[in-house]
Amino acid sequence: MPDRSAPASEPVRFEVLGEHVALVTLDRPEKRNAVNGAVARLLEDAVRRADADPDVRAVLLVSSHPRVFCAGADLSQIGAGNTEGPMETVEGGFAGFVRAPRRTPWIAVVEGAALAGGFEIALACDLLVASTAATFALPEVTRGLLATAGGVHRLPRVLPRNVALEMIATGAPLDAARAHAFGLVNRLTEPGAALAAAAELARGIAGNAPVAVQEALSAAKAAAGLPDAEGQALVEAAMARLRGTEDYAEGPRAFLEKRAPRWTGR
Repeated sequence: MPDRSAPASEPVRFEVLGEHVALVTLDRPEKRNAVNGAVARLLEDAVRRADADPDVRAVLLVSSHPRVFCAGADLSQIGAGNTEGPMETVEGGFAGFVRAPRRTPWIAVVEGAALAGGFEIALACDLLVASTAATFALPEVTRGLLATAGGVHRLPRVLPRNVALEMIATGAPLDAARAHAFGLVNRLTEPGAALAAAAELARGIAGNAPVAVQEALSAAKAAAGLPDAEGQALVEAAMARLRGTEDYAEGPRAFLEKRAPRWTGR
């Protein structure tokens, strides 16, 4: 793994690790990775770079801060009355990320506190790996604000309703062990081990046909909450698109030839 403690001039770094996995690092530790205009622009750019790179099939989103994943919006900008400007982008919304259209799967890697918009960034990822040192909270109501970047409407989808409503109404944190028990966290590790576990999960994703993974995840998310027939229609449309790809033929061919498939992403 690269040395994520090395100094960098940009608050978001993008690296390709190999094995079709990229690493995006939030690196504004002096502000606990609070989101400002530069973070939003660079994180949106990271989304675009990942989707544009055929060698990237999964992305890990990590923090350079040992105790904080992301503290949310830079409150100094909110205090100055700048509530919607540089911390958002037109396409990606808050942090250039929470509404960004993405095809490549993203995994949030949380070793510390994911607070407010930082938790909303983690919620916007496809999967979440955390250590037992992690905590999650939406404290906006304690500051007279609302979690409008996905927290209020996404949290009840991934947690039991009453647990989510309690978090939203009180601003109280949820520890990683309970988050894992409720299904919010995919993998729970000892402190310091979340990145290794997330990388293993990413490699498991990256070993599969990339277009099939993208279509399956897209259909699964779009079908959530829809009647069964509408969900089935989405899956069948995804399968129709998949049939036109090279990888659709490569999978069965590799099986018959008793070899590992050579995916092209086309």
